[in-house]
Amino acid sequence: MKCFERLVMKHIKSDLPHSLDPFQFAHRAKRSTEDAISSALHPGFTHLDTKDSHVRMLFIEFSPAFNTIIPQQLVCKLTNLGLNRFSATGCWTSSLPDPNLYGSATTHQAPSHSVWGPPKDVCSAPCSSPC
Repeated sequence: MKCFERLVMKHIKSDLPHSLDPFQFAHRAKRSTEDAISSALHPGFTHLDTKDSHVRMLFIEFSPAFNTIIPQQLVCKLTNLGLNRFSATGCWTSSLPDPNLYGSATTHQAPSHSVWGPPKDVCSAPCSSPC
C-alpha cells in the first residue's frame, strides 16, 4: 500500500497549486511533525515576552471524521483545488467488486453497499473550499 500511496501522492502533488496553506505539513518536502509542533508552540512562547498578553490555542482531533468521507464531495473539493477530475476519482475505487471477496464468481456489478473513506492509517488534511 505504501508504494501505491507514493505513486498516487506524487501525481496528486504535481497537480495541486502552490498556494496551499503554509501550515499544511503533511506530504510536504522537508516538513515534519516537529515543524508543526514548533509553529504551534512559537506564538504561545512569544507572548511570554509581552506583559499582560495571552494566547488561545484550540486543538481538534480530525481522524474520526475521515471515516465518514463522502467520495462525491471529496472529488468536488479536490477538483476545486486544481486536481484533475480523473486523478480525484481514481483514488476512490472501493465501490468496485473485489475478486478476493467474491471468488471465481465475480460479477461486474458493484456491491449494493460500500464502505467509503481513506485507506487505514492514511492521514489526510480536510479541504475547506465550498463545493
